[in-house]
This record gives sequence, structure tokens and C-alpha cells, in this order.
Amino acid sequence: MRKKSFLVVAAITGVACSLTALAQQPSQPAQPPMGFFITSVGSGKGGDLGGLAGADQHCQKLAEAVGAGNRTWRAYLSTSASGGQKAVNARDRIGPGPWYNAKGELIARNVADLHGDNERDRNNIHKQSALNEKGEIVNGRGDTPNRHDILTGSSSDGRALAGNEDMTCGNWTRSEGGGAMVGHHDRVGGGNTSWNSAHRSRGCSVEQLRSSGGDGLFYCFAEK
Repeated sequence: MRKKSFLVVAAITGVACSLTALAQQPSQPAQPPMGFFITSVGSGKGGDLGGLAGADQHCQKLAEAVGAGNRTWRAYLSTSASGGQKAVNARDRIGPGPWYNAKGELIARNVADLHGDNERDRNNIHKQSALNEKGEIVNGRGDTPNRHDILTGSSSDGRALAGNEDMTCGNWTRSEGGGAMVGHHDRVGGGNTSWNSAHRSRGCSVEQLRSSGGDGLFYCFAEK
């Protein structure tokens, strides 16, 4: 009996020690919530996104589909002054940061780092990190089809572009004529590899956007 009692006590003690050891182990930090993605699909109408409101709604819908709809999402797009309305800067629409991709990787800590205001290349926007809302890599140069032209309508510092040339597909309401400033999410191609201000598109239709390596995709950031 004494031997059996000893074994029972030893077993209980062992379990208690194991539970204590588990309780003392440091818990793994939770993955930060997604706050940035490239849209997996465009509007289907080229540069006609339904204006800023329509683009924001598209971001919100895609985020909701992957369980991230509890945040307020904004399209990273600038618009030009028109019809008595002031220009809108993409950088002013996206909140203060920080932003993480779908895999929990830091994209940028704040607006200044995102745009290199104080130091160049402070953001982490590259092909391997600039993922869509599903956590998938977006095709870049060398892939078929190439989809690295991302609509922004913005200068490299994230502001609306000056001048009379259409750089926003009619403030994101037209799918014919005009053009839009695009960035390269994979940071390759041509003489300018900017993530947000690489070159002007050939037009605003689906076909014209695809002809230069795009698909009407754009960046989405969680404002809050």
C-alpha cells in the first residue's frame, strides 16, 4: 500500500510540476492585426473606382472577406482639385500607422517612414511583403501576367500631383481616356522603381492598364 501511495503522490507531483512549468513559460506575442494590403482584384472598370468613396468601400469589402472588417480601411489614392473641391493627398487618408501585412510583417511605423520623409527606404514595400488581403504575393515584373502597376495618383511623397495632365483617371471616375500615376510594388522596372510614383499609365481602361503591367489594383491601409 505504501508503494502504491508513493506512486500516486509522485504522479500527482509530476503533473503539478509540469503545469507549473507550462504556466511559467513566456506566452507567444499575438500577431499584430493586418493594416495594409494590395487589392487582390480591381473594380473591373479600370480606373473607374467609383471615386474615393467607391475605392474605400472596395478596400473594406475585401478586408471583411478575410475577417479584418473591424477596422476602417482607406484606399491609398490622391485626387486633383476639381469642381471647387480641393485636392486630396493619399498620405493624409491612411491614419498614423503602424501598418502590418497579412502575415504580421511590419510595412511602416508611421507616415514619415512610409514616404521616406526623414530617411529614404524606411518602408518595407517589396514583392515579398506587399501582399494582398489573402496573404498572397502579387505578380510582379517577370511574372505572367505582370500586375506591378499599382494605382496611386500620387507623387513620391504621397501628395496630389500638380499640373493639368490627368493623373487620377478623372479622380477615379473614368475608364476611358486620361491616365493615372502608378507605383511598382515590386520596386523593379524602368528607371523609376518607386512603390507609389513610378510612371503614368497608358490610359484608364482595363486593357490600357494591363498593357503597361497593371490590373487596376491599389493599396489599402487601415486608418484606425
